[in-house]
Amino acid sequence: MTMIKGTIFNIQRYSVNDGPGIRTTVFLKGCPLTCWWCHNPESQSADISLIRYPELCISCGQCKLVCEHPDQCQLCGQCASACPTESRRMVGKQISVDELYQEIAKDILFYEESGGGVTFSGGEPLSQPEFLIAILKRCHEMGIHTVVDTSGFADPKIVKTVAEHTDLWLYDVKHMDSEQHQKLTGVSNKIILENLKQLISDNRQVIIRVPVIPTCNDSEENIRALAEFLLSLPRLTNINILQYHKLAEDKHQRFTMDYRLQNIEEPTEAQMNKIKKVLERYAEKVTIGG
Repeated sequence: MTMIKGTIFNIQRYSVNDGPGIRTTVFLKGCPLTCWWCHNPESQSADISLIRYPELCISCGQCKLVCEHPDQCQLCGQCASACPTESRRMVGKQISVDELYQEIAKDILFYEESGGGVTFSGGEPLSQPEFLIAILKRCHEMGIHTVVDTSGFADPKIVKTVAEHTDLWLYDVKHMDSEQHQKLTGVSNKIILENLKQLISDNRQVIIRVPVIPTCNDSEENIRALAEFLLSLPRLTNINILQYHKLAEDKHQRFTMDYRLQNIEEPTEAQMNKIKKVLERYAEKVTIGG
């Protein structure tokens, strides 16, 4: 299993918002959702991709000199390797379980002192189940606390197997109405909510994360529906409500991707506190932010 390879696009060290303690967050590439507000649009494709920073370009022409496919980009990465200012960068790389574990293990001292560990995010980590299960198992064998940050959109059998090696789930609930969920993310929420109910029924540790996106899911109707759903769960759970921000707009432009939320404002502190107050009646603990 250690020879299994996965595709990642970032390893973020000293993270404090992706689970308890100081953590290393590994971002896996590929996601079945296409959320309008996606903060990591570079993660949506499972393939290695190219990002451009035109403001860094000095028009030296090195990229054109080395390119062997001027008519159609083959994502070979030669132009990015030749660019002296890194105005072109490849996003994503393949890595084995052994190689990734060695990177994670570099921070074991910080995990031990802070009660931290490793978090697998994305993209959607469940979209690479074989690789995810292998690296989770390896980390557990070495006593490293594990977190999976997920949309929950996956085969229930995969979720069940992953849960055997996961200490904590950070689980997104984006919208309670299935049609609106389909419109905003590209997929139905049915399997997402079913997987969440099953994890909590199985007494898995779960923190529900709700991104608050103005004009998309912050209506009183949706918040009430979320409260009713919380009442249907077999036990109370913690909730993080996450404030929408505009940082992803620039990323979408660099990938020449449409950004659907250009004209909306970030929710105010008062709006966030109003939602928090409603949900506090139905959850064990509600926190604004990660």
